[in-house]
Amino acid sequence: MQSTVGATIRACLSYAGPLLALLFFTAGLAPGVTPGFVQTAAAQQNPVTAIDILLEPDSTMLQRAEADNARLLAIFPKGYSLDASHRPHITIVQRFVRTDNLDKVFAAAEKVFAAANVASMKLEAYRYHYTPGGDIGVANIEVRSSAELLKLQQEMIAAVSQYTLETGPIGAFTAPQANAAEDALLIDYVATFVPKQIGDHYHPHVSLGVATRDYLDKMVTDPFAAFTFSPAGAAVYHLGPYGTAAKKLKEWK
Repeated sequence: MQSTVGATIRACLSYAGPLLALLFFTAGLAPGVTPGFVQTAAAQQNPVTAIDILLEPDSTMLQRAEADNARLLAIFPKGYSLDASHRPHITIVQRFVRTDNLDKVFAAAEKVFAAANVASMKLEAYRYHYTPGGDIGVANIEVRSSAELLKLQQEMIAAVSQYTLETGPIGAFTAPQANAAEDALLIDYVATFVPKQIGDHYHPHVSLGVATRDYLDKMVTDPFAAFTFSPAGAAVYHLGPYGTAAKKLKEWK
């Protein structure tokens, strides 16, 4: 199991970021990590906070994600449900910021979201994909990148850049991970999100759940009727172990 855990972390980091990896660790698939670990005072206790600025999808995507999640749980009951701790979302950017600048980050992000009028965006979900790790993988619905999304990402990066730091300690997250090597992977991922996960390297998606690779290999070949949806809101989350959006710090509906 430990080798599978390590392989999954590396695979998730290489494709879609550490968020996907945590989604199964918080489901009870990794030793030493349990649901409900979020330390609500962590942001106040540490001078640096790791954040995820993201879009929250509307009911069209939520209903599809929940149906697919139920399908995956039927195959792999050890997976996770899409609940309050695992809300579907689309990451725009992850960064380290000074904790005492969080209110300024929120204000800057709000201006960008308001100017972009994100509720009017029409996003296209166009295929299934999964991130492998050993014999299992994390499924997702890929969202087609667009000039509108990329513009939002670039403007958000520029708006919060004066408050961002090059890197941060593991204390910037809500809790550490299982070992120092995994901590280092997560820190590096957030530190290098810009430039490694933006522009042509940006892969917007909504995570669905976990299943065996045999099942996911078949799932990704299923006919997929592309559909459009819109953001229902936006938020800034405090990142947790393995990159989860662990604690909502600010939201805009």
